[in-house]
Amino acid sequence: MATYRKGRDSILYDADSVCDADSPPQIGPALFDPDAWYRRGLVIGEAPGRGTSLFLAVDSEEWVLRPYRRGGLIARLSERRYVWTGLERTRAFREFHLTASLSAQGLRVPRPVAAGITRHGFCYEAAIITVRIPGARALADLLVEEDADESLLRRVGATIRRFHEAGLDHVDLNARNLLIDPQGKVWLIDLDRCRLRPKGDWQARNLKRLERSLAKHEAAGALEDIKKGYNL
Repeated sequence: MATYRKGRDSILYDADSVCDADSPPQIGPALFDPDAWYRRGLVIGEAPGRGTSLFLAVDSEEWVLRPYRRGGLIARLSERRYVWTGLERTRAFREFHLTASLSAQGLRVPRPVAAGITRHGFCYEAAIITVRIPGARALADLLVEEDADESLLRRVGATIRRFHEAGLDHVDLNARNLLIDPQGKVWLIDLDRCRLRPKGDWQARNLKRLERSLAKHEAAGALEDIKKGYNL
């Protein structure tokens, strides 16, 4: 990891993915500017959600550029700005460090590329870039298409258990944050606001959050097979 700082901008990045040399992708605020990627013709798709994420074509990889956006009532006051309490406490830097730590342990999370912060006095805006998992599909889509069999659901449960054993409290564990790649491996994405914790009742809360998500996709019965894999 390396850190770039200039003026109001701070970037934490993987030096093997981006650099400060003359060839792109280069370190700087433009790395997180959607318009800059559009001008270069490298945007290959978008993902719906709070603050549109962009899929980017970079050399032999695809990246995901995701801005941080608020939800709920507080978004009416400020959708994209957060209170500044220090660089290492920003949401983007914390997610980058957490994702890198889990990846180093061999857990299936997208490899982090860069986290960018722009400070505005007592507030800041942020975005993060991760490597896109080739050919992966959300569990939610597979459930709707009835392509999620018992074997897959048990693997989902086993994967969640491995993350829990590593201490990951995923505060937004839902069927869209669980991805299945073409080889049938299960990945966990979007670690914003997540953290590592000792064992506690948060594991049950994670599963309860997933249960509500499954119910929204009319697949509440899938939880039984997921729990079988989790308990094994």
